[in-house]
Amino acid sequence: MDAAKPLIGVLDEPGDYRDALADTIARDGLAVMAVETLDDLPADTALVVVHARAVPSREWATFSERLPTLVVSDSRLDADLLTAVDLGLVDYVVEPLRHGQLLRRMIRKAIELHCLEAERVRDRERLAQLNAHLEELNESLETHLAMLRLDQQAGGQIQRKLLPPHDQTLGGVTCDYWMAPSLYLSGDFLDFQRFDERFSLFYFADVSGHGASSAFVTVLLKSLCNRWLAEWDGQAPQELPPRWLADLNRELLDTGIGKHATLFVGVIDHRDHTLHYSLGAQLPKPLLVVDGQVSELPGEGMPVGLFPKVSYPRLSCELPANFQLWLCSDGVLECLPGETLDARLRELEQRILACTTLAQLRDSLALNTSPESAVEGEYEGTELPDDVTIMLLSGFADDHQ
Repeated sequence: MDAAKPLIGVLDEPGDYRDALADTIARDGLAVMAVETLDDLPADTALVVVHARAVPSREWATFSERLPTLVVSDSRLDADLLTAVDLGLVDYVVEPLRHGQLLRRMIRKAIELHCLEAERVRDRERLAQLNAHLEELNESLETHLAMLRLDQQAGGQIQRKLLPPHDQTLGGVTCDYWMAPSLYLSGDFLDFQRFDERFSLFYFADVSGHGASSAFVTVLLKSLCNRWLAEWDGQAPQELPPRWLADLNRELLDTGIGKHATLFVGVIDHRDHTLHYSLGAQLPKPLLVVDGQVSELPGEGMPVGLFPKVSYPRLSCELPANFQLWLCSDGVLECLPGETLDARLRELEQRILACTTLAQLRDSLALNTSPESAVEGEYEGTELPDDVTIMLLSGFADDHQ
């Protein structure tokens, strides 16, 4: 179906001249309607061709506000034409009947420019509406983000309350740690508890990902380990770590949340100076420092929460009179130089060997925030590539039991 022809109004005094002008315009397939006043034109008129003599001088100032207007005259010196030009009507044709082709081209060009201007006006209106809508959405988003930030901060405070005290000494073994979440909540977690005069238990976990979902898993871990510790009878300490890992593996799979963890669980026998432990894909492995030598604790294990019916190793080692046991989350490796994983692991060993305190290792990683301030939240809000956690157990040298 052909598009409707644009309607062109011709405003002039009735007579042969007006009829000839209308006929000249209509030759190019334009629809034409000749009238005496602007009010006689229908609302869908695309443009009006006005003879300079047909409009009183006082009306030119507001004439083109109603319709796109093209002025015609028989002389460049026509006073009415000059008045129209002075008032801003710059589209005009002199002797239109002699220049019919030019007149028709100017009509089409004027209609095209008017359509473009109208489209620009509509675009500006749509843009203004869109900007207003975006401002509303942005304000709503800022409100929701502020609420989420408060929720995350509150969650971080609760998570930190679940951590053990700093520089806690149990049976001659001192535990200290430093934890910096990548934002507010951490997927890293640890604990160090006394079971009785003979045994203490600790674990070090790194849950996949970080943020709220990973932090919820650490809360689940805390709850389960407290329950299992309360149920333990103090017998067969070498069996406790692998059983805990197997039970936690089953619990994570049953939740169906798609989270897994690397985990180290240890039971310290303070009487025999023995560490009974098990591990699930811990990386980097725990590093034992004795007499100026550093070595990885032996053993391999599957991640916790990935595969069903997994068995975890039952491992033990003697703890000398003066030892340091370092446990680090894999976020520490992000802070070390080296092109390969092996190079970063060797770099970590060298730095641990050169450090006697947790603060020294932290500072060597350019994490210049004290353990106390990090745990109290000073570090939160400073985004790190990953959660970063360091745990240090040392002892027996000053054990006078």
